[in-house]
Amino acid sequence: MYYFSSEIEGTPAQVEEKVVEALKTEGFGVLTEIDVAATLKAKLDLDKPPYKILGACNPQLASGALERDPEIGALLPCNVVVRENEKGTITVTFMDPQAVIGMTGNEELAGLAGEVRSRLLRVQDALTAG
Repeated sequence: MYYFSSEIEGTPAQVEEKVVEALKTEGFGVLTEIDVAATLKAKLDLDKPPYKILGACNPQLASGALERDPEIGALLPCNVVVRENEKGTITVTFMDPQAVIGMTGNEELAGLAGEVRSRLLRVQDALTAG
């Protein structure tokens, strides 16, 4: 599996705020924010439920990855999706860094990917704990 996810109660804006705060606790900042629903409305006149992609980065871990493999930037940052699902709750989906880094075949990155995954799992736990 290339991701892990949880359903969270609240509005998209409330959950997004919780995600950003939980990411900060684990040393991540949000570098990019893509409002997919707004883009589809503007470009294709499609009405879609709220869907945002947050590009999360831990500078220290990213720096270590780039030192080991300068091309790893093609797989950065870690994407976190906040979207309204069919049930009316919010799904928060995290890219699994171990699955993605596994594509590189670079064993030097495996430890870093494990650390990033552990931190993202703690973010997920913080969101589901309340």
